[in-house]
Amino acid sequence: MYASARQAYDSATRTAVSGRELEARALSKAARQLEDCARDWGQPGHATRLDEAIRFNQRLWTILQTELAQPEHPLPLELRINLLRLSQFIDRRSFEVLADPKPGALKALVDLNRNIAEGLRTATSEPQREAA
Repeated sequence: MYASARQAYDSATRTAVSGRELEARALSKAARQLEDCARDWGQPGHATRLDEAIRFNQRLWTILQTELAQPEHPLPLELRINLLRLSQFIDRRSFEVLADPKPGALKALVDLNRNIAEGLRTATSEPQREAA
């Protein structure tokens, strides 16, 4: 599973989409999957979809953690440390949800993914505005 997520990530980074936009899209996709699970709580197949959504989110954040831990990563050290701390929260919350599933517990994961995605998109669009 992890290998296929990593292969998809690597393959997608070779496209014309910027790395930050790709990350924003992946975080938005994970947020949608989690949000769909909360909305459809208790419906047939819900447990399987929840497991898939949580695991997709975990794989995504594991990839981000690996990238952020690289000494040559271009983000400032303080920002990388803060994002790595957020990733620890994501890990803890994910395991909590898997151990004791509750729809309300997904909100924090959804909100974090959406906020980080929005920040990535804002950071991506700023240089374009300056150049215009």
